[in-house]
Amino acid sequence: MATLLVFEFPYAGPWGDEMGAAMQGLAADIAAEPGLIWKVWTEAPERGTAGGVYLFETEAAAKDYVAKHSARLNAFGISGIEIRQFAANAALSAITRATI
Repeated sequence: MATLLVFEFPYAGPWGDEMGAAMQGLAADIAAEPGLIWKVWTEAPERGTAGGVYLFETEAAAKDYVAKHSARLNAFGISGIEIRQFAANAALSAITRATI
């Protein structure tokens, strides 16, 4: 079953286009992650947080990614990481135009 992950963590910037330029290499690495269907990058400068919403083909791929990305964020000196995981209901999501 497809699995949705939500990562959120404290982040001081850069934001917007500057973040986009700074994170090109990381985005390319994440794009090559086994089982990743898509990722939406999130940022909330007013709260000092960033993160992402990910959809993986399987729960196993999502769990592998949680371990890898949590370690990577910790190596960047980021703590206070919040991760939420959900099973995606494909039948209902199709009605509301989500592609799974």
